[in-house]
Amino acid sequence: MWSPPGRRAVAATGARYGDGVSASQGPSSRASSQSSFTAPEQAGQAARPLVDGSALGRVGIWSGQFDFSPAGVVREAVAELEELGYPTVWTGEVKGREVLVTAGLMLAATSRITVATGIAQILARNPLTMTAGQLTLAEAHPGRFLLGLGVSHAELMQIRGVPYTKPLGQMAAYLAEMDRMAAEQYRAVPPGDAPPRVLAALGPKMLELARDRADGAHTYFVPPEHTAAARKVLGSGKLLVPEQAFVLDTDAERARELARRHTGSYLRLPNYTNNLRRHGYGDDDFANAGSDRLVDMIVPHGGPEVLARRVAEHLDAGADQVAVQVLDYDRRGLPRRQWREIAPALLAL
Repeated sequence: MWSPPGRRAVAATGARYGDGVSASQGPSSRASSQSSFTAPEQAGQAARPLVDGSALGRVGIWSGQFDFSPAGVVREAVAELEELGYPTVWTGEVKGREVLVTAGLMLAATSRITVATGIAQILARNPLTMTAGQLTLAEAHPGRFLLGLGVSHAELMQIRGVPYTKPLGQMAAYLAEMDRMAAEQYRAVPPGDAPPRVLAALGPKMLELARDRADGAHTYFVPPEHTAAARKVLGSGKLLVPEQAFVLDTDAERARELARRHTGSYLRLPNYTNNLRRHGYGDDDFANAGSDRLVDMIVPHGGPEVLARRVAEHLDAGADQVAVQVLDYDRRGLPRRQWREIAPALLAL
């Protein structure tokens, strides 16, 4: 079973790769290319087994800033996060380093911390490539790699020359093809057990897919109210890890200016604004990079105790772990000072 070292084991998530896929993984699409995927038939596809979310730890660190530091600095920073006691580090994929290579770099530089992708873009690589990357890392670093998958956004897929059409259908077909590739095609040394995967999910239908065809969801740019709603969809025993941005600064005017640099980029994307509308936000909140009400909800500011309270709200709403993204005034800097300063408050939760 998948069990991060030093933490409680997670319930088994499927058959041992190399022995074939378990019945819980169900039938899969035979599509041969990412552009021709069609959603698999749902009949007969049983839900994946439940997992123990406590194994991840209650707080992780999320950062997209690793791309702006040399590999040696990335190694040092992740090793420091491990030394501070953070159980998980999340890193994403936009237009920088290849995320599975980055995960391997981080895993090789550490011995205990779990490395998670938030997220690996499914249309950036075919299902066999994604499966091979996941299984390679899982075999090399048992219990320490969590694959987060997402369809991403239309503009990023256009850059890659890949069609962004029907995200839900694309994801469903991709997961089925990953299962088939693991069972029928992958021939390297397998990991001991099927490693876990979570989906980037906001709306109810993608959350249902995360419940039925993955081990849970990684949510982003969400208030605690969304976490509560997501838990209702996922039910118990499925991982739920929301991201929470934060500015470590007690000067409200200065902190909100930095926060709006963050919110402004995401409020251009309908995935996020449509989701926020479900929780009472509207056009006035989305204008000018976000109203104070929205900005203070999505990117609170203050001392470590403010962040700890917001993280606790997500945990109380049903999150297994909260992935904290600390924003830095240096656009290309790593917030290592802030990670050190918030560690005592977060790790006490």
